[in-house]
Amino acid sequence: MRPLRPLAVAAMALGVGALTGLTLWGQGGGPLLWPDVAVAVLSLAAALAQLWWPVSGALAAALLAVASPVATPAATTGALQVAQRRRFPVAAAVAAAGMAAHLVQGLWRPSSGISLGWWLLLICAAYGALLGWGGLARSRRALLISLHERARRAEAEQGRRVAEARMAERRRLAREMHDVLAHRLSLVATHAGALEYRPDSSPDQLARAAGVVRSGVHQALEELRQVIGLLREEDDLLDELEPQPTLADVARLVAEARQAGQAVRVSDETEGAAPPVAGRTGYRVVQEGLTNARKHAPGQPVEVLLRGAPGTRLLIDISNPLPPPGSAPVAPGSGVGLVGLTERVRLAGGQLDHHKTGGRFRLQAWLPWPA
Repeated sequence: MRPLRPLAVAAMALGVGALTGLTLWGQGGGPLLWPDVAVAVLSLAAALAQLWWPVSGALAAALLAVASPVATPAATTGALQVAQRRRFPVAAAVAAAGMAAHLVQGLWRPSSGISLGWWLLLICAAYGALLGWGGLARSRRALLISLHERARRAEAEQGRRVAEARMAERRRLAREMHDVLAHRLSLVATHAGALEYRPDSSPDQLARAAGVVRSGVHQALEELRQVIGLLREEDDLLDELEPQPTLADVARLVAEARQAGQAVRVSDETEGAAPPVAGRTGYRVVQEGLTNARKHAPGQPVEVLLRGAPGTRLLIDISNPLPPPGSAPVAPGSGVGLVGLTERVRLAGGQLDHHKTGGRFRLQAWLPWPA
């Protein structure tokens, strides 16, 4: 049973009631006045029942239409309700029942103003129009529901893709940290082995080796702390990967972009070598910025600004003019590149921002640079 809808009940009562009253008034007086009044009341009740039970209400109104023309508004309304809310075979059966009821009505109480043949033609045309109208409304409603469901699924899929991109970025970062940590520990093991197998070394050599071991252990602990912060689940971090590029490799990255025909102007205002984490993350920011510019604004010059010093922050500013309106990207993107980059920068302790301003697209990242 459908829930009660006051507006629908009121609209149904007013519409069918007005049409039923006009039909009853058109019948005039006579010995069938009171039976017609009773049929009018029952047909109005059947019309209201169609809001909850469309098939039963429509068949009841069609049965009443056999006895009196005043039930015709309720019967035709019922056919429309069934066509809108039930499948076509059910709606066609109800429409056929309504036409049969009006055929009997025409034989029993023929209209004085129209012949039986024209009466049947008019009834068939009316029921056919109601059946088509209701079917069209039902199809439109089903289409809207389908579009809403597709939009909901697309939004959920985009959320899943964003989550997967973030997790993949965490895994890549963890693998990079694993390489650095393995390098630190190998150095510690080498110097510790020297202490073990060369006990005859001079005190100065032993002190230097011990200092190297202490510094290496401290750095390894720092890298391990970053790995633990990155991982939220057990991952296999034993894959053999090549050493990851740092900020010093930006020059090679820019040279490759220029060889590919991209106009890139670099302003390097950094002082000293950036920390490993900031350097690797900064390299990825520049790489993503140049890739986005090639894909979405081909042929446009790109400006790259690197600025920072120990004790401040590393600023990476990449900008390029916006492409002409209506131009399509050279290659389709997945839409999650900047999502993963944002997560990478955040995990490195920085922040990333991208926006359009003054006819240019600007990508900015700030990364910590301890003293």
